[in-house]
Amino acid sequence: MSVTELLDRAKALNVMVATAESCTGGMVAAALTDIPGSSAVVDRGFVTYTNAAKEQMLGVRAETLAAVGAVSEEVAKEMAEGALRHSGAQLTVSITGIAGPGGSEFKPEGRVCFGLAGDGLITLTETVEFGALGRDKVRLAARDHALDLLATGLSRIGQN
Repeated sequence: MSVTELLDRAKALNVMVATAESCTGGMVAAALTDIPGSSAVVDRGFVTYTNAAKEQMLGVRAETLAAVGAVSEEVAKEMAEGALRHSGAQLTVSITGIAGPGGSEFKPEGRVCFGLAGDGLITLTETVEFGALGRDKVRLAARDHALDLLATGLSRIGQN
């Protein structure tokens, strides 16, 4: 589904969207708002690059960050649900990952965790291992995957 189709579908369902982004730094929100008329369905984007920003803006728990780290499905879930609580949106997507360069044995470059939350939906989380593609390619792949997740979320809302 193209971004234009995604926005059209959200508008038809009367669904506002918000993003909660870390490693993509607002790229998903930018892709959505590049389309004229997107203000009808894009409520806001949270760029929460630091752990403190995740806590302050989205309500991610310090205990979760301490226990599993920012690059985790648990934090992606809290980010998506926090974006839902702290916005006027009915559907949110979150992204937290290691775009590179670098990483570790336990959290390698290219690991990105996603969350998808929506009114009346069970929050979905997943981890994608994009691999060490380089920072730019990991970020673009994560952006595109998040847009696909939003399309999935709209399908789920459309079934309710």
